[in-house]
Amino acid sequence: MYNLDQELLNRFIADGLYEDIHEGDHTSLACIPTDDRSHARLLVKAEGVIAGVAIAEAIFKHVDPTSIIDIKIKDGEDVKYGDVAFYIECNSQALLKAERLVLNTMQRLSGIATLSSRFAFEVEGLPVKILDTRKTTPLMRFLEKWAVRIGGCDNYRTGLYDWIMIKDNHVDACGSHTEAITKVHQYLKDNNLDLDITVEVRNLVELHEVLDKGGITRIMMDNFELPILREAVAHVDGRFETEASGGVTLHTVRKIAESGVDYISVGALTHSAGTLDLSLKVIKD
Repeated sequence: MYNLDQELLNRFIADGLYEDIHEGDHTSLACIPTDDRSHARLLVKAEGVIAGVAIAEAIFKHVDPTSIIDIKIKDGEDVKYGDVAFYIECNSQALLKAERLVLNTMQRLSGIATLSSRFAFEVEGLPVKILDTRKTTPLMRFLEKWAVRIGGCDNYRTGLYDWIMIKDNHVDACGSHTEAITKVHQYLKDNNLDLDITVEVRNLVELHEVLDKGGITRIMMDNFELPILREAVAHVDGRFETEASGGVTLHTVRKIAESGVDYISVGALTHSAGTLDLSLKVIKD
């Protein structure tokens, strides 16, 4: 469930370190002997859900293969102010090289995991899945979607390449929902592709057009008011998967879920998540 693409992770670590270090951490090179070793701890300074411990371990192993990490709190666990997520023993210069990449990554991912856990809690007991979107930080999507799973929600498509999503702009450019669905099926056939298809609708008229056409996986109701959303779900009557989207908040998500939709997509999981305050402090002997 929490697996990460190791090739992407290794590339992220290398690029993240290069962004910060380039030819060298001149301050540490000037102040600290090359063979010096330090102990440090990762301190939690706010309540939330921790995410990124496994990534921190990979970063430390990258800068110092002899580093030793003692994990006290695993990814996905609740944390509070004053908790210690892990202790690290590492070459001192390597520790300081890794510090900012570890903190920036963990704070961001823990913020996403924390917000995701709150959305998951709000719909607890209901047969609905909360999905993320493509509203992610460039080049960090694989990590941010991982953090969403850590927090108890689910991933939608990875990108434009692994799921067909016919949205309003596609429909308006194409001419109609019927024409867009027809062209998608022809494209998939011509290119020997087997992809799920979501179609966005903006009102009940568009919904009935899609129901008449068929040939899709899921119907996404965008910014439907609750009474209309309930009516739309009843019209679909289980023939296709149903999804609600648009302006979903922690205050509205449960009422939306109670409409009977199968999925609720929430861009806020990634684009509006804050950070969880963390710090890495060297332990003086």
